Amino acid sequence: MEYRQLGRSGLRVSSLALGTMSFGGTGRFEAVGTVDVGEARRITDVCLDAGVNLIDTADLYSYGAAEEMVGTVIKGRRDRVLISTKVAFATGLGPNDGGLSRHHVIAACEASLRRLQVDHIDIYHAHMWDGHTPLSETMEALDTLVRQGKVRYLGCSNHSAWHFMKALAVSDGLGLERYVSHQIYYSVVAREAEYELIPAALDQGVGLLIWSPLAGGFLTGNYKRDGTRPAEGRGRTRWTDGLVRDPEQAFDIIDVLNNVANDHGTSIAQAALSYVLDAPGVTSVIVGARSAEQVADSLRVANWQLEPAERERLDAASAMDLLYPYSHQAAENADRLSPADLSLLQRHLGQPLAQR
Repeated sequence: MEYRQLGRSGLRVSSLALGTMSFGGTGRFEAVGTVDVGEARRITDVCLDAGVNLIDTADLYSYGAAEEMVGTVIKGRRDRVLISTKVAFATGLGPNDGGLSRHHVIAACEASLRRLQVDHIDIYHAHMWDGHTPLSETMEALDTLVRQGKVRYLGCSNHSAWHFMKALAVSDGLGLERYVSHQIYYSVVAREAEYELIPAALDQGVGLLIWSPLAGGFLTGNYKRDGTRPAEGRGRTRWTDGLVRDPEQAFDIIDVLNNVANDHGTSIAQAALSYVLDAPGVTSVIVGARSAEQVADSLRVANWQLEPAERERLDAASAMDLLYPYSHQAAENADRLSPADLSLLQRHLGQPLAQR
């Protein structure tokens, strides 16, 4: 297992992390998975044996049940794992049971600590943007948790680039703890993060943790053009949540992934994971599973990586339009672009800008 530095922090995390949205399977999370405590323990055992040192969860997942299960299965081996959890979504019916107010952030953290049965959270993420709460209030509340020893590091999730940069500016301006990680959606069938989120993270020295690298199960190869889909799983016939932007292009991408997987004697899922693992700025890729066997297959990607020519084929199959202002910058201002800028442009143009 490879260990990567989490942004500019001193923390090293495994390049593959365990996601726990399938733990519990209560309410709307039943579609993701209904992993019980016994299977959660087996999944966790496989991950720890493979060298995974980061477990990601959230107070939202099965309304606290996932955190409770994580606390149960890591008991007696807390020193082997880093725990990431999150706050923002409503966890109750009261008017202050959600968001990123000081009231909710502190109360939610204390509730997560009780469910996890630990005395600190290693990485605490603002799960979503809260446009109603002043950022100074949110960042001061998070900073307080660090100073109290309840949280070690801070991160955010699902922020736009300007939300993310504004939060860093507020932290820096007030001398508060800043985000060291940004947890985002990114996959070979949805590369929008390359426009601004990845360059911003590179520029600011913030590590990227990737959720749903298999696009909600679409990139397992079990979904077919003719509408065939697995009996188990999310059972989608349409993908309206942004995980798969263009199903026809996505099936073309799966064809390329299948060829790559055959060449390496691996699964389509591993080929899709390898694409994300090697992307600029990515610190760790979060893999979830319904069973120990599923997670074991995903973890095998740590033993190989895409060849440059294979990455180029996948880049071509999954290419996005080069939108303004990036198209204008590439044409008119290429010699004044930073390495962070070029993380987007060079992959889309297929060669270093200096050669054009």
